[in-house]
Amino acid sequence: MKSSRGRYVPSVGRYLDERIVRWRTGTSEGQVAVLLALLAMSTVILIGSLISYNTFPAGTFVIPLLLGTMALRYRPLLALVVYIVLCVAATVVREYVRAVSLDLDGITGGRISTLITMSIVAALVLYESSRHRSGLPGPLGEAMLVDLRDRLQAQGTVPPLPEGWMAQSAMVSSGGTKFAGDFLVANLSDDETKLEMVLVDVCGKGVAAGTQSLQFAGALGGLIGALPPLGLFAAANDFLLRQNWDDGFATAVHVLIDLPTGRFSIINAGHPPALRWISERQEWDVDGARGTALGITKRPDFQQTVGTLDAGDALMFYTDGLVETRTQDFTSGIEWLRRTATSIVSAGFDGAPRKIIKQVTAGDDDRAVLILSRELAVALPARGPAGARHRAGRVLRGA
Repeated sequence: MKSSRGRYVPSVGRYLDERIVRWRTGTSEGQVAVLLALLAMSTVILIGSLISYNTFPAGTFVIPLLLGTMALRYRPLLALVVYIVLCVAATVVREYVRAVSLDLDGITGGRISTLITMSIVAALVLYESSRHRSGLPGPLGEAMLVDLRDRLQAQGTVPPLPEGWMAQSAMVSSGGTKFAGDFLVANLSDDETKLEMVLVDVCGKGVAAGTQSLQFAGALGGLIGALPPLGLFAAANDFLLRQNWDDGFATAVHVLIDLPTGRFSIINAGHPPALRWISERQEWDVDGARGTALGITKRPDFQQTVGTLDAGDALMFYTDGLVETRTQDFTSGIEWLRRTATSIVSAGFDGAPRKIIKQVTAGDDDRAVLILSRELAVALPARGPAGARHRAGRVLRGA
């Protein structure tokens, strides 16, 4: 039989978890709970300051004030600021009365300075909070944006593939930020026979490209698998034209592969050409698919190539940040990539995208690499009652 203490602790834990979740979602209930906690903290500081000002000077109220800045919306923050200003004023008045009763100096210059400083800090805090366009404090707004990014990036996670196939990707944003203009969306058919992937590079760098890629990734993620490849690119092109972004275009490459046979088709929209690994010759061939970037014209021209991946072959897709730098032109970059990738995959495809990205010396643009490989048929020892082994597709994040 569990003790009442054992039941009580999990209940408290669940209660706190629920409050945290509600605070993270920005609900009014969560805001009220945080406000009450900070008001209680301010009250404790006030009591301590009235008892011993030297132990709890007026500057101590900065602690709940800063916590409120990070956790509260504007209106509850305003209530907290007003309460804290009143608390500071009360401590200063209390010290003045005490000084007069003991025939000491009245309010000293230092305490007047503290009162003025706290008032200025409170005003700055309110001004900064009023400028939040999302209506949420910084940490909550960031948490919501990161959650959106994670949900959209989940669309680019290649599902486990049938035995004999492996998909790997690696992606690094410029400047080490968490938001990049490069992204991947993927879809595996319900019968696990057709794999469809799109690697996209949104024009621009930094925050602007990152937010645009989030929006575009959501649109493509909802369409992939529902439209044929050419229809998907046509819809994506129309979507970008409607956005009226300053740099409203993107390059993309689409691959559709029939997993049982290895037959594939590639459509290119202004993207760097795909590379095909020919196992028999141990070299990378440049694919011939070319096309117009998305979001430039109402009637873009897309070219499509087809082929078959035999056992040991692979396809590699990448963004221009991998091959084009300030010191290296596009053509030279592709030749560099062919040599580098040949050296790396000669030892096997495992971890190849991450290893390739690490070889790039310049870091002024987002970089992404996607490799889809068909493994050589190897006789494997029996495992389990059926003696079968399943090799799942993997996605490698980061370098």
